[in-house]
Amino acid sequence: MYREWLYGAISPPLLHSVELQGKLAMAHYRKPIAAAVALNTGIFVVEAVAGLQANSLSLIMDSVHNLSDEMALVFIYLAFILSQGVSRNLLRSANIFNSVGLVAVSGVLLWQSVERLLNPAPVMGSVAIVVGLAAAAANWGVARFLLAPGRNNAAIRLAYIHNVGDVYVSLAPVLAGVLVTVSGYSLFDPLIAGGIALWLIGSTLREVIGSHEELIWPEKIVCGHSNHDETAPAP
Repeated sequence: MYREWLYGAISPPLLHSVELQGKLAMAHYRKPIAAAVALNTGIFVVEAVAGLQANSLSLIMDSVHNLSDEMALVFIYLAFILSQGVSRNLLRSANIFNSVGLVAVSGVLLWQSVERLLNPAPVMGSVAIVVGLAAAAANWGVARFLLAPGRNNAAIRLAYIHNVGDVYVSLAPVLAGVLVTVSGYSLFDPLIAGGIALWLIGSTLREVIGSHEELIWPEKIVCGHSNHDETAPAP
């Protein structure tokens, strides 16, 4: 069930079929997750701004990837702070929006990559290299925030594994920047951006098809407000 998360570029709802167990106090979960969300926000903003300034689609594509990760982390955080009485429709809608939105945006950027291949534009390869390396380091930082609480909780552990993988995904713009700088051909940037887009679309659709109703809402959500497991009631 978790295989798609281990190898996919994105896990739309990192709450997929996972028991949120209360082995640690709630505050011990919230603090590192909040820190991970804050750092991931920084990755998204910096990559998006730098990508626009450098005319780098590979950076913009990776920023979209990190934005989707951001939503997944927020879903986990909400699961720990919202009471049982909170409407599950909110998280249902958020999970669906995350998946559909990622596919839609990736599709648009894939089309832009094709257009850029047909009509090449200059790309600041040095910016892609520097920002890509910074994003890879920041993704490692996000994973480190999730490491300790992940030892006691399956959902956070999956988020940790996913962000370790993101370290390598963020190196794609670095590769694009190096190729553009060394060769002088800007076509490498949209080629790599298109590859990332296809990967995200494929892994997201694979997850949606394989998840069925569990993507809409996990079967069992347990929130650790106490030492006793509390199973969320059916809608």
